[in-house]
Amino acid sequence: MRWPPPPDWPMAEYSQLILHRPHRWHVQQAGTGPTILLIHGAGGATQSWRHLFPLLAQTHHVVAVDLPGQGFTQVGARQRCGVDDVAADLTALMQAQGWHPAAVVGHSAGAAMALRMADMGDLPEARIVGINAALANFKGVAGWLFPAMAKALAMTPLSATLFSATMTETGVRNLIRGTGSTLDDAGVACYLRLARDAGHVGGTLAMMAQWSLDGLLDRLPTIVHPTTLLTGDKDTAVPPQTSVDAAAQLPNARHLGLSGMGHLAHEEDAARIATEIRKALVRFDA
Repeated sequence: MRWPPPPDWPMAEYSQLILHRPHRWHVQQAGTGPTILLIHGAGGATQSWRHLFPLLAQTHHVVAVDLPGQGFTQVGARQRCGVDDVAADLTALMQAQGWHPAAVVGHSAGAAMALRMADMGDLPEARIVGINAALANFKGVAGWLFPAMAKALAMTPLSATLFSATMTETGVRNLIRGTGSTLDDAGVACYLRLARDAGHVGGTLAMMAQWSLDGLLDRLPTIVHPTTLLTGDKDTAVPPQTSVDAAAQLPNARHLGLSGMGHLAHEEDAARIATEIRKALVRFDA
């Protein structure tokens, strides 16, 4: 996506471009009070927080970032798109900007990055909130087939271009429906704009190609941060059992199921998610 975001992009009035090597980060921040850092999932951008961001900004300083190569963040090192590298680069950005999050909220792949940042020891005071957290590697045939396909696509620039050129509104609606979620027309339109941008698609594929959770999953029992894992019972992208299993391994975690929601729960019912985030900040029932 070309900088700057267009005026009609969600929360564009809060957008800024921050150069912190190796990337040029698109950041949106608003509000005052304790900081909440929002990390979107694969294929999304800050627009996925368009409903939740203003609710949290009523009482907190809220920071949302686009991941490298996705949305409006300009990737500076294409080989640094995996969970470990992105977590390290995001932590460096956080420290340079003087952000000290009281909570880090991650959706899907963003939740894995939040836990990896906690694992690195750079979030000493933060609560972690995962929304349909992607905390398991692919199993069986998919374990080698999907990453291999992503690597092949990521190494073939025309693949992202072809995908973007052929993506339609119907195609995007089908992809969203396939996650178990239903979005309004404005939400679908945002994802269509992302899907039609070859740079964004290429950045997403690069992250997929470099994705591995082996180290993080092995260390879950050592991550002591208070953690809340929220799952939608209609999520067909990441099975809710994934969060149930992860919560059982994390020493200070709880799992909460949300009825009637799919993978994009924070876009379907932002008020409910905001309530659970605030609960995680003020108390924690292990």
